Amino acid sequence: MILTSASPAAVLLGTTAATAYTVAAALAARLPEKAAKTTLWLAWLVHGAALALAMLQPAPRFGFAPALSVTAWLVLTVYAVERQLFPQLHARWALAALGALAVLLALLFPGRPLHVSASAWLPLHLALGIAAYGLFAAAVVHAALMTRAEKRLRQAEDPNSGMPLLTLERLTFRFVTAGFVLLSATLAAGLLFSEVLYGRAWRWDHKAVFSLLSWFTFAALLLGRRRWGWRGRSAVRVLYAGAALLLLAYVGSRFALEVVLGRAP
Repeated sequence: MILTSASPAAVLLGTTAATAYTVAAALAARLPEKAAKTTLWLAWLVHGAALALAMLQPAPRFGFAPALSVTAWLVLTVYAVERQLFPQLHARWALAALGALAVLLALLFPGRPLHVSASAWLPLHLALGIAAYGLFAAAVVHAALMTRAEKRLRQAEDPNSGMPLLTLERLTFRFVTAGFVLLSATLAAGLLFSEVLYGRAWRWDHKAVFSLLSWFTFAALLLGRRRWGWRGRSAVRVLYAGAALLLLAYVGSRFALEVVLGRAP
């Protein structure tokens, strides 16, 4: 769990990224636009370097906090791309705060070394799962922005002060659809090739149960939107429920094992 288990280079990169994220979050409204943007992207670059360094170690470590760290970095990557397409997208301070928290957690809880007996395909399997996490996290961020835009419309505020509601809704469900595809691939690989990936048969543990529950929740959301036109608050609630179940699947189970129980998974 401890800072001393991380290399000096990892500590330096992590603390630098967390500091830059914190500055970007705390001073988002006070810094000039260019300075705030530069600070956030500097944090994003250093964060990416810290993740790359961790994965290139002779015995890479992984756990709930590194998973959250990669997820936060992916969400910020999506934001960087979308900001070029939709300049009116404003979520900088919240994403910077998320990045700072994720980096600090990864420093404090770097996880445990990956199983030496695991297959060489395990990193690909983990990458699929984390990519699904990132896409669903991006969907949750867009759903929150959609809720804010809807509230702004109800209060008759300036409709040009943010992204259009329909655009946010369309982007939200695109991320849900892409995340669902990756989650399906991750679950199928785990179910069919568990012995190859982990050296053991499929187990109905907490991770498997919550993962399948989240899959059914997202499947119901996409089916409901296609067949019955689900949208607005009802759709957002189902999305939040699915994301919470998915968070409990890997991050929740690993947190319980690593922190609460203090033993290897």
